[in-house]
Amino acid sequence: MGRFKAAIMGGSGYGAGEMIRRLLLHPEVELTRVASIDFVGEPLAAAHPNLEGLTDLRFENLSPAEAAKGMDVVLLGLPHKVAASVVPPILEAGAKVVDLSGDFRLKSAAVYEAHYGAKHPHPELLGSAIYGLPETSRDAIRKARLVASPGCFATVIQLGLLPLAKKGLLKGSVETLGITGSSGSGAAPQAGTHHPVRAVNLKTYKPLKHQHLPEILESLAANGAPDLKLHFVPVSAPLSRGIFATSFVTVDASVTKDQVAEAYASMFAGEPFVRVPKSRLPEVVAVSGSNYAEVGFELGPVEGTTRTLACFSAIDNLIKGGAGQGIQNMNLVLGLDETLTLKDAGGFP
Repeated sequence: MGRFKAAIMGGSGYGAGEMIRRLLLHPEVELTRVASIDFVGEPLAAAHPNLEGLTDLRFENLSPAEAAKGMDVVLLGLPHKVAASVVPPILEAGAKVVDLSGDFRLKSAAVYEAHYGAKHPHPELLGSAIYGLPETSRDAIRKARLVASPGCFATVIQLGLLPLAKKGLLKGSVETLGITGSSGSGAAPQAGTHHPVRAVNLKTYKPLKHQHLPEILESLAANGAPDLKLHFVPVSAPLSRGIFATSFVTVDASVTKDQVAEAYASMFAGEPFVRVPKSRLPEVVAVSGSNYAEVGFELGPVEGTTRTLACFSAIDNLIKGGAGQGIQNMNLVLGLDETLTLKDAGGFP
């Protein structure tokens, strides 16, 4: 049997660069074409200089049907509101889709419109898309034709909270602070990612109304926390890569450190890309450049009838929070070992 064939649409962004890099190393999948409205006709290294000399592929301006022709899978690195319009013709061409945008993560067209500011062009597909967090949906992803890879903040926050949801410990109100690197804003320069300002600054954006909020709540509700309230404040930091999330949860005074540790251990036992460090708490530098996530917690003292539980999680926003998780999902939908091309540990420091 020959190798599976893959195409990428939206191939000039940072996330697409990570997908390309890993597909060029893939033993079971051949990257056949890369579509983009930028750099048309130029080699991939025009947008991704780290790929210089590694491939003869060039950026092509292709319709969805042209990109999908003869492909087993198409990976979408397109912006929100754009990705949704290309999915139907790709599915009609017989290819599976892994979408890194937010266009198919939510089940409700009304919720999508409220958080993304536009009507969904294909609401009939929302119910058929599988939310692509492997740690909760692995079996469903394997059977999917359309996978909606989670957002970067959604991934890191959920991984920190899922052990509690699964044990019925995640109730009431949760407060989360998420600190992120500039590459999450994309390759196009913006005032908020301009180096002289970003490198010496901390600032919040979209406080309490970030578009990843509804997908986090929807997924946690499906995994044991149906009535949760989440107050989330994102912060931009002077990092190129990485997200660090801290979530504050109120638990009953009877909850012990051993109980929480067991919840994390049982949730992530056997998970190939989630680590619970034994002698330290999660750090961005430990996961940067890799598809690994780190999670951990600290349990505060008893205060009357409750205790505060601080949950910590860290990922690389471009890899486990984007392209790497996309490749992990691609491996699953093609029936492959989900860890292929993703087991590298990244660099340190």
